[in-house]
Amino acid sequence: MALTIGIVGLPNVGKSTLFNALTRQTVLAANYPFATIEPNVGIVDLPDERLGKLAEIFGSQAILPATVSFVDIAGIVRGASEGEGLGNQFLANIREAAAIAQVIRVFDDPDVVHVDGKVDPASDRETINTELILADMQTVEKAIPRVEKEVKGKKREAADLEALKSALAVLERGDTIYSAVQSEGLEMDRLRELGLLTAKPFIYVFNVDDSVLGSEERQQELRDLVAPADAVFLDAKLEADLVELDEEEAREMLEMNGQTESGLDQLARVGFHTLGLQTYLTAGPKEARAWTIRKGDTAPQAAGVIHSDFERGFIKAEVVSFEDLQEAGSKAEAKSKGKVRMEGKDYVMQDGDVVEFRFNTTSASKK
Repeated sequence: MALTIGIVGLPNVGKSTLFNALTRQTVLAANYPFATIEPNVGIVDLPDERLGKLAEIFGSQAILPATVSFVDIAGIVRGASEGEGLGNQFLANIREAAAIAQVIRVFDDPDVVHVDGKVDPASDRETINTELILADMQTVEKAIPRVEKEVKGKKREAADLEALKSALAVLERGDTIYSAVQSEGLEMDRLRELGLLTAKPFIYVFNVDDSVLGSEERQQELRDLVAPADAVFLDAKLEADLVELDEEEAREMLEMNGQTESGLDQLARVGFHTLGLQTYLTAGPKEARAWTIRKGDTAPQAAGVIHSDFERGFIKAEVVSFEDLQEAGSKAEAKSKGKVRMEGKDYVMQDGDVVEFRFNTTSASKK
């Protein structure tokens, strides 16, 4: 399961600088609108200190962390849905993303122009949300006549058309599809094929300076602005500097800025929280690896992330928590202490489970 986060924002808010830091790639970060025209895609590792310790215990030759994909698209401007700037056609590049990270400028810098002439986080958020809502309205309005024909031809259920009309009503009143799914029970399954942008959860990434990083009161104001969505506070320029340093130097720079965690690590962690994801671990002489699953997934579902045959032919899962394994120092010692257990099909996976699956290759191949 790949976690993909689309990065959106107005021009000159620091999206490309953030993307550079996230991926350690060099993407044009210029002081003029639409510096990013084609989408930039980067895949980054999710930090996980447990993997290094697992590799020591099992003598693993390689470490393979879970990954997060980031898609950076051109800046959105007011009126994009009506063709302003580059229009909204590029939004198609993030329709497959699991979540959308809105980068909002909070920093003051006279050398970096703001497309609207002033730094106003509330206004910027409203602009982005409005353009995403308008883009979805166009998608739904285009789909309704097609689905009406399919319903008349008995090729679709009438409930599909009703879901579309309900979605349009939600958008017309200025709300997101995601909020309506959460609060009104709007049937997302009937809308999924459209890839609606506002059906995705939002993460708000506030690109700030020292005055905000050092002010819990100001951060709380910004959290309140976007609640109940998750918020991340970072200085994109600082993050870009951090990735150029070694681990010790980066830690010292963070401490100098009164931080214990980089903004990038915070963003990855918040992304997992927003989407209800977690990781389980596998290890052996070849590799120590983290796998991404949803919270609440059962052992067979987790096995299916490795290979569909593992889910179809699932028999048992040999499970030990990472903490118990680390404390024991080896799997054999963990077994002797009764910390390794066999779990069946109903077992709900926990974050940090170290697992070895047992499955029937014959039954898997028959299906």
